[in-house]
Amino acid sequence: MNLTLPTRPAGVLFDMDGVLTANNLFHRQAWQEVALEVLGLTLSEHDLDTKVDGGRNPEIIERLTGSYPDDALALHFHDAKEGRYRQLAAGALTEVAGLSAYLDALEGRGIPFALVTSADAVNVAFGMEALGFGHRFGPRVLGEDVTRGKPHPEPFLLGAARLGLEAAHCVAHEDAVNGVLSAAGAGCTVVALTTTAPAEALIRAGAALTVPDFKTFGLWLE
Repeated sequence: MNLTLPTRPAGVLFDMDGVLTANNLFHRQAWQEVALEVLGLTLSEHDLDTKVDGGRNPEIIERLTGSYPDDALALHFHDAKEGRYRQLAAGALTEVAGLSAYLDALEGRGIPFALVTSADAVNVAFGMEALGFGHRFGPRVLGEDVTRGKPHPEPFLLGAARLGLEAAHCVAHEDAVNGVLSAAGAGCTVVALTTTAPAEALIRAGAALTVPDFKTFGLWLE
């Protein structure tokens, strides 16, 4: 079965975590451990579902505590949480099914693509090395490149701009509600992956379609 979209995109914008690789379990475990250790917070599954997925760490801390962390706390938490994530994920990352073939198809048709992620440079390098994709994603927007992270539209507006395109002419792939809100708010057509959140929540956030992986992609690129 092939997925059909109404128009051929001018460009495609990819989130990383949960889109290129289904690694959310590692992030969630790291959040639970480090939030308890550093913030004294016991995170429920509801907290993880509604407040943690999608966005940069200081903004997530603000969602959890009601206060934006000062620079020292933000840096300490970030280093602890992302370091723990990399420990948990080391040797365990694989690409979402069908991704390499999809990237081949985009390249073969001259459709440019970019990375739009809340991750920092260390985690992006870690993920790209594990997946073998470092050479495939030239244009990138990382968490430190924006002043307002997801769910604000800024990351996807910047991602489209780095391709020399309008966001409205791009397809975006996201997996988290806040990511979908960001991409849809920028004007992208969002095809969301159900690796992190249920399809119903992603559609409510603004996704045009949901898919489990990239194996169903085909006819819409013709």
